[in-house]
Amino acid sequence: MKYCTRCLFPETKPDLFFDEQGVCSACVAAEEKTQIDWEQRRKDFFKIIEHYRSKNPTGYDCIVPVSGGKDSTYQAYYMKKVCGLNPLCVCFETTAVTEIGQHNLDNLAEMGMDVIHFKKNDEVYRKMVIESFKRVGDEMWPNHIGIFTIPVMFAVKFNIPLLIWGENPQQEYGGPLESIQNKVLSRRWLEEFGGLLGNRIQDMIGVDGITEKELTPYFYPSDEDIERVGVTGLFLGHYFFWDARKQLEIVKEHGFRVSETPVEGTYTNYENLDEKIVGLHDYLKFVKYGFGRATDHACIDIRNNRITREEGLDLVKKYDGKYPHYAVESFIEYTGMSKQEVDEVIDSYTNTILFTQDETGRFLRDSDGNLVRNFEIA
Repeated sequence: MKYCTRCLFPETKPDLFFDEQGVCSACVAAEEKTQIDWEQRRKDFFKIIEHYRSKNPTGYDCIVPVSGGKDSTYQAYYMKKVCGLNPLCVCFETTAVTEIGQHNLDNLAEMGMDVIHFKKNDEVYRKMVIESFKRVGDEMWPNHIGIFTIPVMFAVKFNIPLLIWGENPQQEYGGPLESIQNKVLSRRWLEEFGGLLGNRIQDMIGVDGITEKELTPYFYPSDEDIERVGVTGLFLGHYFFWDARKQLEIVKEHGFRVSETPVEGTYTNYENLDEKIVGLHDYLKFVKYGFGRATDHACIDIRNNRITREEGLDLVKKYDGKYPHYAVESFIEYTGMSKQEVDEVIDSYTNTILFTQDETGRFLRDSDGNLVRNFEIA
């Protein structure tokens, strides 16, 4: 398998491109970020938000979609404490929240934010979790829909046109040039890069009796409503150099908590703290493409000169691709599926080129349930 010569992204990563020197598009984008006039970008941003600042002294100036994670906490902090705006934080309830995740979400109110916490219809949501797990190999699919539609829905209903998102994932993790340079999160961005995996919310109508009305929260507002309100979603990472580790230190000073141990599937302790089953999502990426969350984190740390490629390689070999026992147990508890059913679905998405099978087609695993690889991380 071919790897980027600077970081550790493999050629199997969707929407990743290599130049003639074997450098991936995410590393190229990271290098280009060092040439950006960030002071001018900052000035541009402050001009934009002045345009959107509410003329109503009791109104909200923007919506910040939040999960209680480090990034959205920083977004809310920046808009409130640095920009002096009055943000309305909107959270789409995650699948199975952790204790630390609930603390960090509640902490937003302690930081001086108003927070709307949209609690989903769990009966319908659970059906979508199971269906998307089986259909596209991603149990977090309905969550990815809700976190992008619910804040926009409230923007329309409350007539708050400006939404502030965080990083542009295509810029941080690699993607087509047009998407890397994008500063706006729109319906088109959601459909192309929002993790829909070729599935649409309309495809859930009729699944285990789900009706179209029950899916109302997951439909993006109409183009007419978007245009009437003038909804604009901006990536904060387009206007300010995005450094999650530095931003983490800031939000920790304001009550944000991290895990005492590394999060399942990686070596860091500050990301994916809010959700019990997200480790299964990361593992499914690993079985499909041969890399997981530890690779993502190592690549960012390499680009930010916090570790060398060799150090990143050691971390990836140690942490990437481990069977996510905690996430699977949590998923079983939430869905009622059996361990055998879950593993059968995982196997159906496991790459037969990347992982070893016996003569019967069964995937080989070590004593801890980890797949035997046909490739060397290099």
